Amino acid sequence: MEIVGGFMVMMWILGLILTVVWLVMPFVVLAIKGKVEQNHLLLESIDRRLAAIEDRLREGGRQ
Repeated sequence: MEIVGGFMVMMWILGLILTVVWLVMPFVVLAIKGKVEQNHLLLESIDRRLAAIEDRLREGGRQ
């Protein structure tokens, strides 16, 4: 009978851990989504700046 009791305790702990993960996961996903959007905007800004530098270098080579 002690084996069954120990198994139930392990299943209860596993269920508790899975419940906590299930409840926390949406907040983690939203936090990651915000950071990805922020990085995307930063990369777009860097891309525009690099394009402007390339254009200036092309114009400077023609003169």
